[in-house]
Amino acid sequence: MNKFKIPNNIAFGENALQELANIQGSKAVIVTGGSSMKKFGFIDQVQQMLAKADIESCVFDGVEPNPSVETVVKGAEMMQAFQPDWVVAIGGGSALDAAKIMWCFYEHPELTFQDIIPVGAMPALRNKAKFIAIPSTSGTASEITAFSVITDVAEHVKYPIVSEHIVPDIAIVDPALPAKMPPHITANTGMDVMAHALEAFASIAANDYSDPLAMRATKLVFENLANAFENGDDMVARDNMHNASTLAGMAFSNVSLGLVHSLAHKIGGEFGVTHGLANAILLPYIIKYNKQSTDKYAEMEQYLGLSSLEDAILTLNHKLNIPTAFKDIDEVEITEAQFLAVLDRMSENAFNDPCTLTNPGTPTAECVKEIYKQAYYGQL
Repeated sequence: MNKFKIPNNIAFGENALQELANIQGSKAVIVTGGSSMKKFGFIDQVQQMLAKADIESCVFDGVEPNPSVETVVKGAEMMQAFQPDWVVAIGGGSALDAAKIMWCFYEHPELTFQDIIPVGAMPALRNKAKFIAIPSTSGTASEITAFSVITDVAEHVKYPIVSEHIVPDIAIVDPALPAKMPPHITANTGMDVMAHALEAFASIAANDYSDPLAMRATKLVFENLANAFENGDDMVARDNMHNASTLAGMAFSNVSLGLVHSLAHKIGGEFGVTHGLANAILLPYIIKYNKQSTDKYAEMEQYLGLSSLEDAILTLNHKLNIPTAFKDIDEVEITEAQFLAVLDRMSENAFNDPCTLTNPGTPTAECVKEIYKQAYYGQL
């Protein structure tokens, strides 16, 4: 028997933020990242909408791009002191991911981070609060998923936390928020959507419910991401990308992902490579590898009218100023010596990532190592 789970309520489109004025409760903690949500007035809007619903609110801000265990613990402590009945996360995927685990530790302060790492280990939530997710990027789809990614800074490892209990109660998908994203964030998060959609489609757990969502999301990304990148004020492209992100999230939250995310998690943990950028670079290499084990990519190519999915992604990456190799990225320098020094450990950790379990075929740690090398040197 299979199951398919999504949030109880998805408010989307222009002015979707107004849904906050309709909820019932008494207190809410708003979790966000840096200053952008405050700078553009969205925190004020959220608090105004909550006030209309007679809900008192406070803000936990400063969630870092790769949210750490320490930040999660601090957020949970604030929630313990304030005792909210709603957790409202607004911002990029990092803020949403961190808020999910803060929520867990607020409801279960006896737990440690190690307790919830195994898939399905998290106990039931909603004993104290419910959860609303408001994404500012069209990328992670954390507003819709059973996933969170938290970084153990000391160990340089990103841990994907998977639990049906952290699927938000309400997702608010308002295109006004991602319209404020700068081009490079639009590019990186947009390619995260592409990875979500294609990995869900190729997943060994894919089914008749997930496939149409993954297919539509992939098509929307190919048709809209370059326009959103080149013209941030194109609200049609912004709206389509925001919907694509949520559609892809519905798919992969239910059927999981694959090697693209396994490898991206670990190289991100080692070197701080932005998650969407890592996905974008890895996608063509892993599609080529996976084509040995599945005909799902051929099916997607037929649907999209493409001769080569990996070539189409390389072309899109070029339009988005995304390099073909890790050695060529600008955001962090990864020297060959640094890369080779951690390659064995990183490959083993990526192989053991939960996302590997639903990748097509029977990849090994040695296969993962070879893909890392191809993606580092740009040898497709």
